[in-house]
Amino acid sequence: MNDHDPTGLELAHQIASRAKGNPARINAKKAKKRNPGDPVRLDAALAEVVEEQGWGTNLGIHQLLLRWDDLVGPINAQHAKPESYQDTVLTILADSTAWASSLRMIAPQIVAVLNDRLGQGSVSRIIVKGPEAPSWRKGPRVVPGRGPRDTYG
Repeated sequence: MNDHDPTGLELAHQIASRAKGNPARINAKKAKKRNPGDPVRLDAALAEVVEEQGWGTNLGIHQLLLRWDDLVGPINAQHAKPESYQDTVLTILADSTAWASSLRMIAPQIVAVLNDRLGQGSVSRIIVKGPEAPSWRKGPRVVPGRGPRDTYG
């Protein structure tokens, strides 16, 4: 993959060359489907660039995460936010243990919806994290074990 071009000029050149029908910039499989020099719709040219660069899943994830409310419902979205997506694993951060437990129960349905919209295998599992517990260890002497404050997580 190429280095990131913050100006976006390289991406614009790639899309423009495909929209003009430039056969040098189109892979051989797709070049057979049209005549050299034929104009290409801009959305088709952009789709080719996205496919060639391997951006499809990442763009789909970003689009879905922007519509997080629609995906999990407004009530769940109010209490949980997506934290990261890496190696087909989506991590969600809930604002309480109760909401984390609730989202863990519907995690398979969320995975199914994501895979339906992005393609099978885009999300293999969801990790739901609850709030971070405060540190109760103060001072030099600490009793081993969780103690009475074991209601977090």
